[in-house]
Amino acid sequence: MMSTQSPWTGQPLPRGRHKLSRDEVLASQRGRLLRAMEELVGDSGYECTTVPQVIKAAHVSTATFYRFFTDKVDCFIALCEERGERLLTELMPDEDQLRSFSPSERLDRGLDDYLHWWQDNPAMARAYFVELPAAGPRAIAERDRQYERFVALNRLIAAQSRGADLPEPPEIDVRASVMVTTEMIASEIRRGNVGRLTDLRVDLRRLLMKLLGPAALELETG
Repeated sequence: MMSTQSPWTGQPLPRGRHKLSRDEVLASQRGRLLRAMEELVGDSGYECTTVPQVIKAAHVSTATFYRFFTDKVDCFIALCEERGERLLTELMPDEDQLRSFSPSERLDRGLDDYLHWWQDNPAMARAYFVELPAAGPRAIAERDRQYERFVALNRLIAAQSRGADLPEPPEIDVRASVMVTTEMIASEIRRGNVGRLTDLRVDLRRLLMKLLGPAALELETG
């Protein structure tokens, strides 16, 4: 069920003289186009979203849109790529976290941050988890690329929690940890529960601990 709220409309840059550099102007224009795509697809669906709607919501010209993107699919893929990069950066543990938290605590914090990120970005959650297939093969290829990055992250989580004498989890289990998480979130969003994604925390934690290998068993009994 789509949202009944009015689509987001970005504020244009001030008219006339301003102190922004050309790079800042271009970054603002591109950012507004991506945000407009995010909000419109999340609200109305990919197929119902048009380039003219995105241009109008972002307060840019048609020429500006095509300066950045070749078509609607290109803009949508750029959106998924930029948001995915942002999310992955937030989830990747830094040196302080590696020193200060146990593997169990890092798993809990990472899962909590992941669920909160999607819950706090409902338009992007609907655009990515529900609408992406409608954008066709190029968008699906981008999703597969994002999957691989999260597979790598979960492989890192498994490695950090594994004792030296324990084997690595099977590759299919690591991949399944991403796919199961993705589908459980997508199912909740399709049912209109994007505002309750953090309710999945306990079940997803249990599943991730089972899938990420023998080392994770200590988390269940610890």
